[in-house]
Amino acid sequence: MTNDRLSAKTLGRTALTRRLVQRLVHEEAVIAGIGNANFDLVAAGHRPQNFYMIGSMGLTCPIALGVALAQPKRGVIALEGDGSILMALGALATIANVKPANLTVIIWDNGIYQITGKQATATAGVTDIVAVARGAGFRHSEWVRDEAHFDQLIDRRFETGGPVLLAAKIDDQPGRGRLMRDPPLIRHRFMTGLGASGGAAPDASLIC
Repeated sequence: MTNDRLSAKTLGRTALTRRLVQRLVHEEAVIAGIGNANFDLVAAGHRPQNFYMIGSMGLTCPIALGVALAQPKRGVIALEGDGSILMALGALATIANVKPANLTVIIWDNGIYQITGKQATATAGVTDIVAVARGAGFRHSEWVRDEAHFDQLIDRRFETGGPVLLAAKIDDQPGRGRLMRDPPLIRHRFMTGLGASGGAAPDASLIC
């Protein structure tokens, strides 16, 4: 473990997500992982530039990387849980080697697989996800100390100095929002929000 990990304050994921969304001013794309990362992002404020991952663990960072490479002038943020990122550590190595300057990865680390029964993840033991990212090649990887530190880190220019990985020790409170499970609609709205062609619009709507 690193001293930074041991000294990191336990924070509220819902509150941090709200702080993040309030600070987005340049139509940044936000890709949220399955479960509570999704629910909190919806509750913080639905945006057409939000993408909500449904049903697949470990794909948030690969999708965010693709968006960052396709639109290098747009800030891109991946919101992922510790359990999901542990399933896709190879994505961190790929991101570190490709070096997208506009990509920020935020890991919500509560040390459990929360929505499947609160089984312990490896980060509840000796695994330090910030150290893992540094080992994969992230030059900028650090633990969030507190809310003010989070604001400071998020306020950087997303299109410069990346990729960046931030990890926050968070509580185990359930997500606050509701999301209609309609992948075609989510995809269409996201692609439209990024100015890409998404085909004919589905008839359903998100519940936010």
